[in-house]
Amino acid sequence: MTAASDFQIYAGNGEQISSRNLELPPFEKSEDLDHPRHYVADDGLRNAVNVALALGQPLLVTGEPGTGKTQLAFGVAYELELPDKEHPAPLVFSTKTTSTASDLFYRYDALAHFHAAQFKKDEQISAAEYIKYEALGRAIQLAQREGDPNRGLSAELKGKKPTRSVVLIDEIDKAPRDLPNDVLSEIENMTFTVKETGRTFTADPSFRPIVVLTSNSEKNLPDAFLRRCVFYHIAFPSGARLKEIVSRRIAPTPEFTDDKINNAISHFEEIRAMGLTKPPATAEFLAWLRVLERKNLDVKNLKPGDHVALTFTYSILAKNKEDKAKLDSLFASSRKT
Repeated sequence: MTAASDFQIYAGNGEQISSRNLELPPFEKSEDLDHPRHYVADDGLRNAVNVALALGQPLLVTGEPGTGKTQLAFGVAYELELPDKEHPAPLVFSTKTTSTASDLFYRYDALAHFHAAQFKKDEQISAAEYIKYEALGRAIQLAQREGDPNRGLSAELKGKKPTRSVVLIDEIDKAPRDLPNDVLSEIENMTFTVKETGRTFTADPSFRPIVVLTSNSEKNLPDAFLRRCVFYHIAFPSGARLKEIVSRRIAPTPEFTDDKINNAISHFEEIRAMGLTKPPATAEFLAWLRVLERKNLDVKNLKPGDHVALTFTYSILAKNKEDKAKLDSLFASSRKT
C-alpha cells in the first residue's frame, strides 16, 4: 500500500482508501515556516518596539488579521532571548469576551476551594492552593528581585531566577470595554494583589516585563489606556516586503523557481485589489504559497490539468461564498485572455 502524495485523498464517493491501494499520509506541519527567527519588522515597527522598551510602556499593535501582530511578540522574545536563551517565547494571554481585569494576573477556582473545604472540614484549606497565575501575573512574579521577602513564587515557578519576560495580551479589543482601564495602575506599576490571599507582587524595575498588546480594531479602546501605550499599525506589506518575507521562509527550488514565486506574489496582489469582503493577509498568502509549492503550480503559466488545482487553492484565500465567487470569476476571465 502506498501513501497518498496528492491532495486528492478523500474521493467523496464512499470508496474506502484501502480499496484504492492508498494509506493516509501523516500530517506534516512546517514548524520552520512560523519560526520567530524569520520574523521581519519594518523600520517603523522596529522603532516602535525600541521606544516601548526605552519608556517601559506597553506596545499596542493593530492591523488586519494575519499581518503578523501576534508573531511580533514571539519575534521580540526570540531576539532578546527572554525569559532565557533555551526557551525564548512570550507568556501569552488570549483575551476573551468574558475576561476580567484580574484574569490577566490570576484565576481563583472558588468552586473547587469550596468543595475542598466542605470535604475536609477539619483542615484549614488555603485559598492559595486554588490560585492559577496567568501570563502577566507570572511575568511580574519572575521580575521580583531575588531576596525580596515578598517574592514567594508560585509552585510552577519555584526555583526560577529573576528575569524579564515578554507578555503577549492578544486581541485585547475582545475584552469588555472597562478591562483596559481597570488594569491601568497595575500595568503602569507592574504590581498586583491577589485579593483572596492578600498577597501583593511587584516587579523590580530592572526586570520590568515587556508587554505587547494586539488589537484587530473591532472596537475602540479607552483614551486613558491608549495614552499609556506606544502605538503602531502594521500596514499590509508591499510586493517587495512580501518577497522579503517569503525569502526567509520558502527557498526557491529547481521545480518551484523564483519566477513562480514572483508570479504568485503578483497574482496575490491582484486578488487583494479586487475589493474582497475579507481580503487575505500575509498568513493566508504564506499558506497558499506553500500549497502552490507542493503542487508546483505557476499561476501565470498553467499547464493542462492545473486549472482545477488552482481553483481549489482559492479556498485558502476566500473566507465566504461571495469572495470565493469573485475569485472564481477572476480565474475564469484570466483563462479567456
